[in-house]
Amino acid sequence: MVTLTSADNALKTLYLGVVAEQLNTNVNPLLARFQQTSSDVWGKEIRKLAPFGINGGIGAGTEEGDLPQAASNNYAQFVLTLKNLYGTIEISDKAIRASENNSGAFVNLLEAEMEGLVKASKFNFGRMLYGDGSGVLAKVVSASGNVLTVDKVNNVIEGMVVDVISNSGKTPVVSARRIVDVDRAGKKVTLGGSAISEVSADDFLTVQGSYNRELTGLGAIFGDSETLYGLTRASNKWLTPYKKTSQDITDITIQTAIDVLDEVAGSAADFIVCSGGVKRAYQEYLITNRSNIDVMNLQGGYKAISYNGIPVISDRFVPEGTMYILNTSDFHLHQLCDWRWLEGDDGRIIKQVPNKPVYTATLVKYADLICDRPIGQAVISGIKEA
Repeated sequence: MVTLTSADNALKTLYLGVVAEQLNTNVNPLLARFQQTSSDVWGKEIRKLAPFGINGGIGAGTEEGDLPQAASNNYAQFVLTLKNLYGTIEISDKAIRASENNSGAFVNLLEAEMEGLVKASKFNFGRMLYGDGSGVLAKVVSASGNVLTVDKVNNVIEGMVVDVISNSGKTPVVSARRIVDVDRAGKKVTLGGSAISEVSADDFLTVQGSYNRELTGLGAIFGDSETLYGLTRASNKWLTPYKKTSQDITDITIQTAIDVLDEVAGSAADFIVCSGGVKRAYQEYLITNRSNIDVMNLQGGYKAISYNGIPVISDRFVPEGTMYILNTSDFHLHQLCDWRWLEGDDGRIIKQVPNKPVYTATLVKYADLICDRPIGQAVISGIKEA
């Protein structure tokens, strides 16, 4: 007989390891390259010493002269607050009772909920890797009733629950509305619920309750903010990566960026990720120049084309016309712990929602992303897509 206790045990023993593995390695090829670690986590913060430049205690001298003065490594301290990442499943009491004498039906119900949770988590976790921490999904161009015309739709999908944040006051003008339809050709998003009159142009969408609470992704590293990881870029030039604008994507353009990373930072690029249109433009360039398109296999079962042995992949969350050239060994996902279920004082993870005939369970991870050497990364933007 199926009970809440048996369901609780199933989530703890059968599903947690599988779900954690999928979210750690199968979100996308980029995340699979980042090392995940619990080091440098102090309480609710990540405090990490990042070396820059080189040791200065080197010199040449005479046979009997003074030795070089010691000058140790240069270090700066990065400080980030751990981000709280949650994923919740919900099962009604009616569904549990309907399947309590049929373990197969209950397993199917539980598996369907877990698959939905994994799919949603993959989408949002993958999206955060390319964000700047603000959680902005898209900016509103115009609004009519429940239909919002936005500047881009690559970050939204049907089923998401979103807030609309005022561009002027930076506070929600609409909270917890579900996206019921996405017109990708027209860049229109339809929200459920009653008609909306408060939304204005330049307001923006975020996942419910997530504004300024998401991972510090590539958008923060390559953005124009004055600070990064608690340090000012003006006083720490090594916090600024290589940036290049080029309409055409060619081998020379890519190689120039790779050479600069090597010459300036001693950084060896090992991963290239771009938008789908940029990848097609690069493939078109290769075909036009009668170059072979090499394909390579990546961790997690992914395939990628190759530039001199460096994988080139596309990701829906990369901004249009953009290519990132990265040294993935410089990136670490610092975490307080791996994915875990939230447990009550009684050790239960399945809990009844107060005053409702439904039960929920919540998956949680406390983490954030740090690039140890921003100067060792590159971005090429403004590329004409195919």
